[in-house]
Amino acid sequence: MAKIAPFSAWPWENLGSFKYMLLGPLVGSIVHSGLQGVDHLASNWCFHVFFISSLRFALYMWYTNFCNMLFLTRNRLILEQGIDFDQIDKEWDWDNFVISQALLASLAIYIFPDGFANLPVWETKGLFVIVVIHVLVSEHLYYWVHRSLHGNYLFTPYHSFHHASAVPQPVTAGSTTFLEEVLIATVIGLPVLGCCLSGYGSKTIIYGYVLVFDILRCFGHSNVEIMPQWIFEYFPFFKYILYTPTYYSLHHTEMMTNYCLFMPLYDVLWNTLNTKSWASQKKISLAAGKSRRIPDFVFLAHCVDIASALHVPFVFRSFSSMAYSARLFLVPLWPFTFVAMLLMWAKSKTFLLSFYNLRGKLHQTWAVPRFGFQYFLLFASEGINKHIEEAILRADKLGVKVISLAALNKNEALNGGGTLFVKRHPNLKVRVVHGNTLTAAVILNEIREDVKEVFLTGATSKLGRAIALYLCRRGVCVLMLTPSTERFQKIQQEAPENCQKNLVQVTKYQAARNCKTWVVGKWITPGQQRWAPPGTHFHQFVVPPILAFRRDCTYGELAAMKLPDDVEGLGSCEYTMGRGIVHACHAGGVVHSLEGWTHHEVGALDVDRIDVVWKAALKHGLQPVSSLSK
Repeated sequence: MAKIAPFSAWPWENLGSFKYMLLGPLVGSIVHSGLQGVDHLASNWCFHVFFISSLRFALYMWYTNFCNMLFLTRNRLILEQGIDFDQIDKEWDWDNFVISQALLASLAIYIFPDGFANLPVWETKGLFVIVVIHVLVSEHLYYWVHRSLHGNYLFTPYHSFHHASAVPQPVTAGSTTFLEEVLIATVIGLPVLGCCLSGYGSKTIIYGYVLVFDILRCFGHSNVEIMPQWIFEYFPFFKYILYTPTYYSLHHTEMMTNYCLFMPLYDVLWNTLNTKSWASQKKISLAAGKSRRIPDFVFLAHCVDIASALHVPFVFRSFSSMAYSARLFLVPLWPFTFVAMLLMWAKSKTFLLSFYNLRGKLHQTWAVPRFGFQYFLLFASEGINKHIEEAILRADKLGVKVISLAALNKNEALNGGGTLFVKRHPNLKVRVVHGNTLTAAVILNEIREDVKEVFLTGATSKLGRAIALYLCRRGVCVLMLTPSTERFQKIQQEAPENCQKNLVQVTKYQAARNCKTWVVGKWITPGQQRWAPPGTHFHQFVVPPILAFRRDCTYGELAAMKLPDDVEGLGSCEYTMGRGIVHACHAGGVVHSLEGWTHHEVGALDVDRIDVVWKAALKHGLQPVSSLSK
């Protein structure tokens, strides 16, 4: 068992979410003061400590969300790699420092009650005092503490944890060991304590200093270069007064340089300035309006509903890193999401949502700004197709090789499974893929070899047709639920003559009362599910998934595959899928890209290609979800 260095672990490390109970006494004091009146509350330092801690938490969350708004920041990223699940998990308890500093502030007020009692709202001299103490004491102290933490003895037990985050984010600033955080709390606390004990302290100065300190830490750790180059051109000395995100990122990649807190002047004085600091910042700043790297593959997704729209990296990074499920904490945000949906409907365009790298190729997910219910509004279909078409043309102009359409973006009634765009633009260089061939392959390979009868709903859809034709060739009797004899007969005639008898038209769910294998391509109600015999397994390719109503039956997930193990920079889950798992239509586009296929995959499925696509997926390391639990 590895030995843990003293003061490296947090004292409340095993409390989990109960760590927030440590702030309980502050809340109790606030409630008590609130009951006595507003004046008592305003003079209660427990209120101010708790309130400023809440502001700090919100600030780090907001700035991190901004950094993950790739539609705004993609061309300003310093390190162009994604933030993976490992980093998100490592930084899960980033807010430990907010709790610890709240407790230390409470302790300081208890020890020096006279220094904090009856502070005025504002004191002009206090601004000068706190700036002087920060520049002469905190900046200097932090530089040497930070440099010491990079020494042979202290780095591994106390500072390597912070540097394990490959891509700096605002919350990375709080990803520290306990001892390191105590030292940082000293750095931020000395100016506040000194200003108050000097008699020039004020509430505004304390609020302002702490929040500005946090803003600058977020700024430096953001991995997004927003400092305009002209500032350094007009005010050259300013580059020694305030660092930039590029400056700090160089410290993460070349650790023996750029140790300063906020002022590069100290790196200049002690000869630890990275010589590439300003040239790199200028290069990134000047290239901010240009696309620096073209994706090889794009998955064109869409929102599902109001609640799941919050399952994106720029709302809750940690929530996005887990498979989506309805949560109570999302309920208060629904009104805001509804307003955002209306604004997106009124004026918006397809935007970049996330990205990852696979074998040297950049894969991106773009989102059509439309929600699931809008795809079923007849008057909205033209606008949705326009968004999809513009995304395809944009991908074509950029030089993207493959663009894959998510479930509703390839709806047969909407655009014929993508055929509308291919026919309208016959000279497209980008390959448009609906991914249904791999979706069919995933479903078919989940059906056991010993199954002799299958009940199929959505039987005359693109996927239903392909599944029925494939199964009938395998000698399986397929009960195709459809009221249209004409459409059934058309599909039946496509089957080999000696297999046509395996396709049977049925018009009622009662016909499947003895069939234990259902393939659901059209949404079915709990009442319709009751016709399935006990022990039935429901395979499905319907969006949204059917309700798991029967306790005596089992329900398969939507067709999906796990991306290869060498995927890099993946840190968000695709809707209800687990980590690293994507919908089969997404995986189908990945295979199309990796294989370098030059044909479009739109419209009707080529049944003969189902096995070809399946073998190609396995060859490239994609894994069927059904095999992961074995």
